[in-house]
Amino acid sequence: MKIDLTPLYANTVGFDRFGSLLDAALSADRQSAGYPPYDIELVGENKYAITLAVAGFQDSEVDIQVEQGVLTVRGRKEDHKKDSRYLHRGIATRSFERKFNLADHVEVVNAQLDNGLLKIALVKEIPEAMKPRKIPVGNVTPAIEDSSQA
Repeated sequence: MKIDLTPLYANTVGFDRFGSLLDAALSADRQSAGYPPYDIELVGENKYAITLAVAGFQDSEVDIQVEQGVLTVRGRKEDHKKDSRYLHRGIATRSFERKFNLADHVEVVNAQLDNGLLKIALVKEIPEAMKPRKIPVGNVTPAIEDSSQA
């Protein structure tokens, strides 16, 4: 399914990435969409946390990477004991890959695995140059007049 966002682009500036994000969300692999389960929470002003339920995984079996605004969390379980005989196996140990698209200026601060929950802390740090600033309205300053005459 492809959505035409041309009318949106006629009235906005800088939302070029929005179309590709929307396409990626609509075409995401739905088969693994439920594993592992996760929460995304706002924990403070410009602070977020993603918590994934990764019961049975060790620190060494989880890989977290950020590349071009995409946070990727992968889990690969090491070989199980061959001599174990399960009567019921309800704890999932299959490999997984979960991707999260990050907004501009959102950075991963740290990640912690505790009691089967992987918690990834994120913060949105807006650069000073992008923060709102007040522009004074007044008469032309002499510095501008001098440079225009040169």
